[in-house]
Amino acid sequence: MNARVRKTPPTWRQSDGKPVSCLEKIKVLNQNIQEIESLCADALEDGVLMGCDAGQIKQALHELIEGLPVPHGKKS
Repeated sequence: MNARVRKTPPTWRQSDGKPVSCLEKIKVLNQNIQEIESLCADALEDGVLMGCDAGQIKQALHELIEGLPVPHGKKS
């Protein structure tokens, strides 16, 4: 597998646009994103190795994310 380039994490923002300031919250959010990236990369690699179209796998992952409900009724 190709080595992944580490991206600069986003500035996490609250629903009112203000940045999240709690370092522990930022750490958890960044770790979650890293784990999701790793899982998605593994799923993509598995699919390609099994002969699936990479574009279709990426589209399915995109649709999965877009279809997630916002918890607790909050708006994004």
